[in-house]
Amino acid sequence: MSYNPKEIEKKWQDRWIKNKEFEPKNDYTLEKKYILSMFPYPSGTLHMGHVRNYSIGDAKARFYRLQGYNVLHPIGFDSFGLPAENAAIKHKIHPKTWTYSNIAYMKDQLFRLGFSFSIDKILATSDEIYTKFEQELFIKFYEAGLVYRKEAIVNWCEHDKTVLANEQVENGKCWRCGNEVIQKPMAGYYLKITSYAKRLLDDLELLKDTWPSQVITMQKNWIGESVGLEFFLNLDENSKKLTKIDGFNVFTTRPDTIYGVRYICLSPEHKIVKAILPHLVVSKQEKINHILNQSLVARQQSKIDGVNLDLFAIHPLTKEKLPIYVANFVLNDYASGAVMSVPAHDERDYEFAKIFDIKFNPVIKSNHDYSLGAFVGEGELINSGEFSGLTNAKEKIIEFFEKNNLGKKVINYKLKDWGISRQRYWGAPIPMVHCAHCGLVPEDIKNLPITLPDDIEISGEGHPLSDHNSFKYCTCPKCGAKAIRECDTFDTFFESSWYFARFASDHNTWSDIALDKKSVDYWMNVDEYIGGIEHAILHLLYARFFQKALKDLGYLQDDEPFKSLLTQGMVTKNGEKMSKSKGNVVDPEDIIKKYGADTARMFILFAAPPKISLEWSDSAVEGCYRFLNRLYNGSKDVLKIKELPKISNENLDEKAKEARIKVYEALKKYYEVFNQSNSFNTLIAACMEALNALNSQNNKEVLSEGYFILLNILEPIVPHIANELSEILFDRKNMTPILVDESVFIKNDMLIIISINGKKRADLKVNIDLKEEEIISLAKEKVAKYLEQKEIIKEIYVKNKLINFVIR
Repeated sequence: MSYNPKEIEKKWQDRWIKNKEFEPKNDYTLEKKYILSMFPYPSGTLHMGHVRNYSIGDAKARFYRLQGYNVLHPIGFDSFGLPAENAAIKHKIHPKTWTYSNIAYMKDQLFRLGFSFSIDKILATSDEIYTKFEQELFIKFYEAGLVYRKEAIVNWCEHDKTVLANEQVENGKCWRCGNEVIQKPMAGYYLKITSYAKRLLDDLELLKDTWPSQVITMQKNWIGESVGLEFFLNLDENSKKLTKIDGFNVFTTRPDTIYGVRYICLSPEHKIVKAILPHLVVSKQEKINHILNQSLVARQQSKIDGVNLDLFAIHPLTKEKLPIYVANFVLNDYASGAVMSVPAHDERDYEFAKIFDIKFNPVIKSNHDYSLGAFVGEGELINSGEFSGLTNAKEKIIEFFEKNNLGKKVINYKLKDWGISRQRYWGAPIPMVHCAHCGLVPEDIKNLPITLPDDIEISGEGHPLSDHNSFKYCTCPKCGAKAIRECDTFDTFFESSWYFARFASDHNTWSDIALDKKSVDYWMNVDEYIGGIEHAILHLLYARFFQKALKDLGYLQDDEPFKSLLTQGMVTKNGEKMSKSKGNVVDPEDIIKKYGADTARMFILFAAPPKISLEWSDSAVEGCYRFLNRLYNGSKDVLKIKELPKISNENLDEKAKEARIKVYEALKKYYEVFNQSNSFNTLIAACMEALNALNSQNNKEVLSEGYFILLNILEPIVPHIANELSEILFDRKNMTPILVDESVFIKNDMLIIISINGKKRADLKVNIDLKEEEIISLAKEKVAKYLEQKEIIKEIYVKNKLINFVIR
């Protein structure tokens, strides 16, 4: 027999596709598993990161099918987005043409890798039917008060000509193109994700045992719950005259340091700053405007800086006059955009005070050397009026403020509402209409989908839809008057925030409703979700929000979309992430052509545990290919059987016994890996050891039993060769679960080491039922030549392990 992966793999792929063998069953009485890998953007071809992601997911899906579960394992394409427009400009091709030609090619690649995706469930988020129901969901959100439109300072990418959410700004730059992000006032649509901040935070507790702790921590930090005191600060009389403002609210998480406040910092957008700006000297105006023009992220990463506004606020307890500054680190959209500054007990306040030569007074007792920095710990209060001598005084001070109507306890969040408006063509149009009579009106649902015009040319300048008259001008769905259609399109994360629920919906209803509740309630939530950790904040947070909002609207029943999350590491070469710019990309096509899909799949699962980075190795790829050759070629001596042979260990030699142990150890590892650890590398290593042991013994029944089990274990990993050999050898059309035979591990013999004066002289194999005196007697016979004419002073027996004779 000669291993021909090209021939074998095409045979099985054609059969699987023709028979639609991986479609989920509509029998909702069966126990289910929903296995989902994050869907790809159709950029043109698959890369090794895709292969890793989908190999993990496919192995899990195939395993659960073998265990008798009803499995949903779908695939789709996150197909709207800016790269299609960039390609349109570069190659002079329509974004739709570019996108769908890429989808066709990538879909072919996915199936040539043998991935067991449902064919009926394939979708692209740019499909008009997907857009129709996405627009409907948006309208339902709008009607429920979860959507609003406002003008705000937004993150603007001048290169991509679009707004970015805070989560899409990385180190002050656009997450997509890497160009600097600026601040720009613009009207747009926002989803009230902040209304769900508490639930999003609290429900992370539901995921603590099934999601990576790193992802949970990242989401907690991004949501950023802060419990503290909000109170009103009055301006002094002169400041009131200049600004025409009486005062402002301040929020602090450290009310215990209230007596240590030495100055106040405001965000540059604060109403008081706007009021005083015309009265400031030019140099101060320029500095404030410079800060205003920076992106929020850039401000946070800049050196601490600010401007003295020559205004004063009155301390609510001591009645001292506190100077007011603008500071680049104060965010207008967090709390009230005003910070009480306690330089003795906050590092940032300390640094700011040093720059502006502001004196400070400690209010927490310690032996700290303040020349080295602030003391940020808690402890007994000093210099704090009636609160001096107290420890853990936060609640008492809040109670005092509330009792005297000076302030109140407040919970704030760093999380901000999600801006979803994008000024580009290739996206789902936001279904809103601007009417001179009715104002802002949602499109009538019966008119959906609002589709993109095809007769458009993308130059990279301006917003194409705003210049397309037949799209832009419409009639008001409420009064019938002439109106203007909204020309912004959805942020593409809007599409990926509900696709998992669409997959769970019966595809036979896709043309009629967004989500078929009967099937969605059965399949959701996703049992195992697989994808990169880079989506920890963006996609995963938005998807969790959508799940909760859709539950509230009656579409879904679960609080969380993804029960379990596996974040796989990247694929690297020579220590660096694979990328075209680095010239270190390995094309999956090359591996498939040279070695076959099974080799590619085996290597990607064998080279490293899923959670850590995988270093590419040509020699390891070749090693996997050699193993599959040995597996295939070694099958020529296997007996053709239809079920496991009944084998008794008593009649086997040592090598045959050892081979059976290795095979059943691999079977144990199989269940442990798929049900718990996901350490596929250890499972594959166990299979390699088992095959070596089988090839080192001569019992054909043991060999046949071993192949019967190993092919079952390997099917999720290398499905083509496993199915081929199973069909040839065992006539198995469908593999079935195999139980671990624990009797294989029971040993009737034990090996005793015999030493004389501590030096090993021999091994003794004996029955485990022999008594100690019998074992010692046999041992003396075994080493008789060493004991001749010697006196045995002592016999030391360590049970089941060794015997040492002390002689002279």
